Amino acid sequence: MKHTKCYIPEYPRPQFVRSDWTNLNGEWAFAFGEEVTEAEALKGNLSRVINVPFSYETKLSGIADETSHKTVWYSKSICGKKGKRAILHFDGADYQTTVWINGKRVGEHVGAYARFSFDVTKYLTKAENLLVVRCVDPDHPAQVRGKQRWEKENFGCWYVQTTGIYKTVWMEYVEDVYLTALKITPVLQDYSVRFDVSVNAPSEDVEVRFDVSFNGKRVQTACVCVSDLENSVSVRLNSDKLTYQAEVWGMNHPNLYDVDVTVYKGGKLVDSVGSYFGLREFKAKDGQLLLNNQPYYLRLVLDQGYWPESGITPPSEEALVKDIELCKAMGFNGARKHQKVEDERFFYYADVMGYAVWCELPSNHWVSDDASCAITKEWLEIVRQNYNHPSLLTWVIFNESWGVRNIAQSAEQQNLATGLYYLTKSIDPVRPVVSNDGWVHAKSDILSLHHYEQNGEKLFSVYDSIEKLTEGKGTLSHFLPFAEGYCYEGQPIVMSEFGGTAYVRDEANGWGYGIGVKDDTDYLNRFGGLIRAIEKMNISGYCYTQVTDVEQEVNGLLYPDRSPKVPLEEIAKRNGK
Repeated sequence: MKHTKCYIPEYPRPQFVRSDWTNLNGEWAFAFGEEVTEAEALKGNLSRVINVPFSYETKLSGIADETSHKTVWYSKSICGKKGKRAILHFDGADYQTTVWINGKRVGEHVGAYARFSFDVTKYLTKAENLLVVRCVDPDHPAQVRGKQRWEKENFGCWYVQTTGIYKTVWMEYVEDVYLTALKITPVLQDYSVRFDVSVNAPSEDVEVRFDVSFNGKRVQTACVCVSDLENSVSVRLNSDKLTYQAEVWGMNHPNLYDVDVTVYKGGKLVDSVGSYFGLREFKAKDGQLLLNNQPYYLRLVLDQGYWPESGITPPSEEALVKDIELCKAMGFNGARKHQKVEDERFFYYADVMGYAVWCELPSNHWVSDDASCAITKEWLEIVRQNYNHPSLLTWVIFNESWGVRNIAQSAEQQNLATGLYYLTKSIDPVRPVVSNDGWVHAKSDILSLHHYEQNGEKLFSVYDSIEKLTEGKGTLSHFLPFAEGYCYEGQPIVMSEFGGTAYVRDEANGWGYGIGVKDDTDYLNRFGGLIRAIEKMNISGYCYTQVTDVEQEVNGLLYPDRSPKVPLEEIAKRNGK
């Protein structure tokens, strides 16, 4: 595997890399809220030990308690660096996180699926400092939950909850002037790239320099004076030594440019950040999905990113690589990451391995004004955090009307979905955005459909014409393609959930979307028949449910430990490979 120039093993933010950092994962003191008072917790008097970044519900946390505890406490000793500012990062903590250092409140973040950070420099007053974290995670369905249950036991396709810290916690050290944001927008049309940058203290004597290289050879250099809060510069990438095929990013040639970003204050170097980008364009146009202006057929697999020992937290960086390798071996060219925002290192490996990703907002399951405000804030954080990854091809806002149950007729809920569509477009005008994946779309760049018929011929009969695909003829009313007031406008069509075949002999031991198969031959015949049915439709691709079994759900192509149910090559033979 060819890594980017800035790659550091286990580094949690692979597109914005600084070499001066400390990983805080590992052993922390821990307690459930009912076991300790706030006063005692702020002194670090916590009776348990937990292995961060794994939530207490998982085996790898060392606790493995699946009962719901709405408040959890953590503490750990941390150090600063003399003459440096210290930035404390949480890559993921669910749901309301409050941070103290040496008994003083640092700040709070609300949400579960986006990174958040605090400048903690002024709080680090000792050689060793006490970091205390409290996470409060209500079980109400109004908050963004994804597939986390809000009842005492698993039900349907909802699984054990994730509480508290579940992604990497880390520190990095910077000078008084440093880069705070880097947005990279490649423009395939004229072989250019735009850099939008921010620093914490802009002024007339602050300059940011970009050195772009490809395969170790310098391509271009550009500079911009950073005197305002946001600044940008465009760089042409044309080079006589490079060819179009060598330069563009695609699934079969995931070529990446390296970028060294340096910040100068009064001519003195004060910050260095490593990054990268892919020169590529993915868009919905004239009823097709186009990758680099060529029609591209999606063969995605639904990927919920659960592991039996660690829940929604990857057990290791190698586990992320293995998942992509297994899916590619089965003939899939990408994944719809379903109801979670994956560890950013997954996007990195998708970038370097050539693997398409749909990024989805984990759903809330309740309608209220407060919920609308909360999901809007969290979604925009997610979009900004993951914008730069070339493998990320599509944004998905809602799924199957979860959180907007009455979107078919409700103007308020339609406006929420359409408003989030346009807010996403305000940050990312290029990528396609799906407003409500599966059915009852409001404004949307792709018409995505879900159907779990297990017989391929019957599935095709439901969608054997453009009218049936776009008008929902023969489909139940609550599965109609569009909400009232919206209609088909020539969008590309993707069957974004289908399959879900249960691989069980005894349905009492698990469930899927259909009677369990009799044997391996039956399983492969059913899979192949469904794929052939989709391929006969006049659409732009599909997303098969799903990669692995997850807890009580046994409709994966692989078992939870990633061992195959049938030979991978047999799946690939039937998957258009």
